[in-house]
Amino acid sequence: MTESFLPATPTRPAVVVRRSKKRHRTLSARQDGDHVLVMVPWGMDPDEERRKVEKLVTTLLNRRRRYTATTDEELMERADRLARSYLDPVVGSRVRPSSVRWVTNQNHRWGSCTVRTGQIRLSARMAGFPRWVSDYVLLHELCHLVEPNHGSRFHELLSRYPQADKAEGFLTGWSWATSMGGTDGGVGTDAMDPAPADID
Repeated sequence: MTESFLPATPTRPAVVVRRSKKRHRTLSARQDGDHVLVMVPWGMDPDEERRKVEKLVTTLLNRRRRYTATTDEELMERADRLARSYLDPVVGSRVRPSSVRWVTNQNHRWGSCTVRTGQIRLSARMAGFPRWVSDYVLLHELCHLVEPNHGSRFHELLSRYPQADKAEGFLTGWSWATSMGGTDGGVGTDAMDPAPADID
């Protein structure tokens, strides 16, 4: 395995290109901290590699930027709508977080909630996911404001979301694909679609 490093530019972060003998045809890219990691097959023609890496990084960054179209304020509005629809009628009081925001440092969870402060964080890895999936993750975290653990009451609250099973299946499938060598939150050349963590 060999690596090369492309320094950051004004329009993109640094890129690490990792060549692997285990990889035969496909390329994949994912955000890895402050840089983009691109996996490429060993021995690829340098010109072809450069073109494909550039295209893949551009695709990944464009997809990542999509989540910023939903601001933190819009996330709070979504949280309010979800709580009014699925929690308030059952709980008998207003369930509202103190803040909801996108974060880029959650690589193993889709979302998290600090019950003590009421803060909810959603992984930016969900950029490009269908809205019903990110709404499910947001509602999951809202349920923790009522029931901190994953007991039966928590699951009763979460099951009120009509697409809960479908969203859980989506996230499970995504995580499984990642564990089987998927693109771990990035994009690949096979489908050029979003590709992959757990809800806490």
